[in-house]
Amino acid sequence: MHHHDIDYQQLAVDVKRWGRELGFQQIGIADTELRRHEKRLHDWLAAGYHGEMTWMAAHGNKRSRPDELLPGTLRVISARMDYLPGDTHQAKLLQQKDKAYLARYALGRDYHKLIRKRLSELADKITAAVGNAPQQRPFVDSAPVLERAIAEKSGLGWIGKNTMLINNKAGSWFFLGELFTTLPLPVENESASNHCGSCRACLDICPTRAFVGPYQLDARKCISYLTIEHKGSIPEHLRKAMGNRVFGCDDCQMVCPWNKFAKPTDEGDFKPRHNFDAPDLAALFSWGEAEFLQKTEGSPIRRIGYERWLRNLAVGLGNGPSSTEAINALQARLDYPSALVREHVEWALGQHRITLRIG
Repeated sequence: MHHHDIDYQQLAVDVKRWGRELGFQQIGIADTELRRHEKRLHDWLAAGYHGEMTWMAAHGNKRSRPDELLPGTLRVISARMDYLPGDTHQAKLLQQKDKAYLARYALGRDYHKLIRKRLSELADKITAAVGNAPQQRPFVDSAPVLERAIAEKSGLGWIGKNTMLINNKAGSWFFLGELFTTLPLPVENESASNHCGSCRACLDICPTRAFVGPYQLDARKCISYLTIEHKGSIPEHLRKAMGNRVFGCDDCQMVCPWNKFAKPTDEGDFKPRHNFDAPDLAALFSWGEAEFLQKTEGSPIRRIGYERWLRNLAVGLGNGPSSTEAINALQARLDYPSALVREHVEWALGQHRITLRIG
């Protein structure tokens, strides 16, 4: 089939239907004009807000110019997949200081493979429909792609004050994936309009005050960044505010009023595993490296590695109650080979000495 024989309006309708059949909650189609977002990215990088995430700056303008990633790209198909587990009582966990809080997206299996596989299947359906193989390539956090900007252009939601993409029917508990294509599909007529209004809930709740202002996140203070991306010592002045959040943080999504519309996922892979929805800090800290690797197999948690896992848990234990379990768990790691882990263990024990002295 030649390009001029294809009914692109119908193909766009089919693409959205196939996407839903493959388990995506929503599909949108955007063009590749992202210059406005390109400027915002440059300003953000210039301010140093990306911290150690050097890859954010490493790709020149590829992030905002899809054609440089896949030559000939005319459209980006943006896909949304919800991941909210059923009621995990997670908000209450933040008050249970002997428990570990793990970001909701990390409670189940790693989403990258699942979403990429579904996007590849979508690409195959498109190719089968048009023949004459178009160039297509799926992305899930795997390359320099301005995914929230693209999703906003494709009508999937708006970028909120917390820099997350928010959908007025589904909130923000979802993953995004993209399929670049050289087919000139019709695009959504307009981006979703912004419905944040005068609400400041996300900006005010942030434990470490990581928002410089609305729509402006200083990643160097963000608990998700500190526990996942940051490789070194966690700045001492931010440790208390981390509480028991040992992998990521959801505070700015939990308070978002739009998340009352979020629906729990039916996707089995995103259901909590290994009791990750209410684990004991001291118990996690006692895992050896082999157990860590076994329990985090197929989980996004594994990518931080065992050393940073212990670092994060030590901070959580330092902020938790001065129980015998907590203090014994920390003391058992005082001569751990990693200087990074020892430093955080010593800090944590120092917190308990203060508490015990005051107590």
